[in-house]
Amino acid sequence: MEIKQRITPFLSYRDRAEEAVEFYVSVVPDSKIVRKVYNPESQAVLTIDFELCGMKFVALNAGQDWKFTEAFSLAISCETQEEIDELWGALLAGGGSELACGWLKDKFGMCWQVWPALMEDWFAADDPAALQRMFQSLWQMKKLDLQTLKQAFDGNV
Repeated sequence: MEIKQRITPFLSYRDRAEEAVEFYVSVVPDSKIVRKVYNPESQAVLTIDFELCGMKFVALNAGQDWKFTEAFSLAISCETQEEIDELWGALLAGGGSELACGWLKDKFGMCWQVWPALMEDWFAADDPAALQRMFQSLWQMKKLDLQTLKQAFDGNV
């Protein structure tokens, strides 16, 4: 039985929704544009329904100069360091900026967290000392280094 997603994030852009969505679906695996809705008067793109890794979003050309902030981010988990490296580089392309602790801001101002999927296991391990070691290491990084984090969690530093 498929569970219907009941909450859909709306990402608002002044007039670059189509460009942003095309960028996101080209970078994030298992992503696609589902539908474009056009303004009946101008025939310009009004909204774009799209999916990133199966999660539904809508991008809106709002005509307003609203800004994304670090208060909202998209987190994407990666299985390997190669996947972290690839997504990190792709999301920074064209004018993004590195932040800290696995966070970056893409050229449209959207904040992303690119982190290892293994972190879910670490959080579930209920080992405060191991988590503290891992976080101490993580806080020193911009792009996350899976091997270094794993060594810190395991106490092999």
